[in-house]
Amino acid sequence: MSQPASSRNGIADIPAGQLRTRAEEAASVLPPLLVQAQQLAGAVLLGEHGRRRSGVGDDFWQYRPVQQGDSRRMIDHRRSARGDQQFVREREWQIAQTVHLWVDQGQSMRFASDTNLPRKIDRARLLSLAAAVLMIRGGERVGLTGGQLPPRRGNMQVLRMAQHFTDDDDTPYAPPEHRALIPHARALFVSDFLGPFEELEIALTKAADRGLRGVLLQVLDPSEEQFPFAGRTRFEGPGNGVTHETLKASALRDRYLERLAERRDALERLCRAAGWTLGLHHTGDSAQSGLLWLYHALERRQ
Repeated sequence: MSQPASSRNGIADIPAGQLRTRAEEAASVLPPLLVQAQQLAGAVLLGEHGRRRSGVGDDFWQYRPVQQGDSRRMIDHRRSARGDQQFVREREWQIAQTVHLWVDQGQSMRFASDTNLPRKIDRARLLSLAAAVLMIRGGERVGLTGGQLPPRRGNMQVLRMAQHFTDDDDTPYAPPEHRALIPHARALFVSDFLGPFEELEIALTKAADRGLRGVLLQVLDPSEEQFPFAGRTRFEGPGNGVTHETLKASALRDRYLERLAERRDALERLCRAAGWTLGLHHTGDSAQSGLLWLYHALERRQ
């Protein structure tokens, strides 16, 4: 007599406590960043079909009453025969999109002004990977710029990206990668965007020339917006960069904030010219609020 499948696999003989232990051990090999990203995405995603919409496709989505402008061929006569109202059978939008990600992993991103705050690079990685989880769940292809990880679907792609995000870049300000961009795709670039502006301008210009539309998300530490420094202060650039010491840091505040506002204005002008969207996220804010903004900014547009 053949045994049940669960018994043949040895599962039926394992106590519930051991099953839980084995499951926890299996989960422990996943990168912590991936676990955090999946949890964050799960908190934001409202149901498995949060990104579904009406359009051209093969899968049934919903019935709706006939509206002015609908052709007679759209009417579902079987559903309409159940009552006095006529209904249209709508199908789900199924045009898969391609999304490229670039996350600045340079030294300038490894900054946190307080031990209770995440580093900019940690928040950038978390938001980017959680956004990738949401997009892949929505049936889209996601990958990295530069051809290192071409856009694909599936959970393995998310794992590959999580592993890639464990690699730091020794460049003080990492330039945006703009190679191997698929025409008419979408893109997400995440950085503090405090480095040389010319590299970013080249990247967005080339992306726009290939018909890409996307989002620039600037991630800053709260101290970089508020400049709360006073008295004797030593400022150090990323890596072996510029070092400046002053006895009256508060005297630099107005000039610093003016330069920061100029950079913000330049980013806004660049995004308008390229047809991109600019966002700002502070590491002192919740990751969920940042992902919610990204989720809506990256939604498909007809």
